[in-house]
Amino acid sequence: MIRSAPVVMAEPFTTLPVALRHRGEPSRWARMTRPGHSMHSFLDGSFFDSEDHLWVSDVPYGRVFRVTPTGQWQVMHHYDGEPHAMRIAPDGRHIIADYSGGLVAIGDDNSIASLHRGLPEQPFLGLSDMAYTADGTLWLTDSGRTSLSDRSGRVYCLKPDGTLHLLLDCVPYPNGIAPTPDGTQIYVAATRANQIWRFAADLPENGTPMVGTFLQLSGGLGPDGLASNEYGWLAVAQAQAGRAYVFTALGDAIAEVRLPRGLWTTCVAFHPVRPERLYIVDAQYGAVFTADIPDQRTPT
Repeated sequence: MIRSAPVVMAEPFTTLPVALRHRGEPSRWARMTRPGHSMHSFLDGSFFDSEDHLWVSDVPYGRVFRVTPTGQWQVMHHYDGEPHAMRIAPDGRHIIADYSGGLVAIGDDNSIASLHRGLPEQPFLGLSDMAYTADGTLWLTDSGRTSLSDRSGRVYCLKPDGTLHLLLDCVPYPNGIAPTPDGTQIYVAATRANQIWRFAADLPENGTPMVGTFLQLSGGLGPDGLASNEYGWLAVAQAQAGRAYVFTALGDAIAEVRLPRGLWTTCVAFHPVRPERLYIVDAQYGAVFTADIPDQRTPT
């Protein structure tokens, strides 16, 4: 459970422009996940690039946006798919974890090249999130529609040589994934269990890694996106709760960040230059908020 932490009110940064809001019929993904809603977008998978641009994916309508430091939006990719997250690979390629299409690379012309659809005997259930470590390993969550009644969600890693490894197949909806700053530990959001799991990135030669519960959360749907910063802090977007949490590397609560509006908190990202500044995405309104987290590190 979360011990008392200072409450920080987030401030609006930018909102998806009206001109970029979907006005047609809801997509298949939208009908599946939010039946009855006329969904204009569903933003997820936020991250910063080397030029301080914030990227977010619009899952139901196959779009990837880039947001400038001043809050201007640009459609960078648009294709027939369901991009839950995108990252820029060490070689510069744009790699997408697509819910229905698997792991794909997308070109500047929006051409799609399939990289992986899972293992021969275990096709992906429906990819959710992704993160790179400095050695070029890509870590993937494969949630499908798993939950506490179907604990078969998976976590994979894709090695730089192209080898895909199944690490876990017992997670009730694996979602956000983030490494510690030194790359030695991997955090995974087990959304439907309302937990954050953790395991060592140094994998055993045989068998599965030892996994433990790092945090037990409560309220909302459960943890969605995760982000870590150079201080070792872990930020958690608490889905359907309109808030995010920030913890130390020991699991102590630093801050509870509340949004002024919106409950569909999907993802978080720390600013690359100002590690104490957190960006929080709300999919209900297509909005991005910011909050400066009080620095509680012990002076040395």
